[in-house]
Amino acid sequence: MILPPKVTPRAFARLAAINAGRDVRPLRVAVAGGGCSGFQYEIDFGTAQADDLVLQGEGQSVLIDPVSLPFLAGATIDYSEELIGARFVIENPNATASCGCGTSFAL
Repeated sequence: MILPPKVTPRAFARLAAINAGRDVRPLRVAVAGGGCSGFQYEIDFGTAQADDLVLQGEGQSVLIDPVSLPFLAGATIDYSEELIGARFVIENPNATASCGCGTSFAL
């Protein structure tokens, strides 16, 4: 059994703020080959597919496709605001290395 990723309340709150006053768009988090460390995260808005894992909070949804799920097992999806910028971030216990920007990782 794969331990599903978690989404922090801060990430759901930011998603709710982004979607305020418009049709609610779910956030899709996926893993693809590429990046400087071998794999990279793809974070975008998407439409739910029948086989997606749907994580819900604050009236918002985060989607994980079945191919990406093993790479994100036990991960935490958060939102970070720093001086250099604000973004959704993923703390992945499966990653053995990552790049400086945090969007690429190795297993």
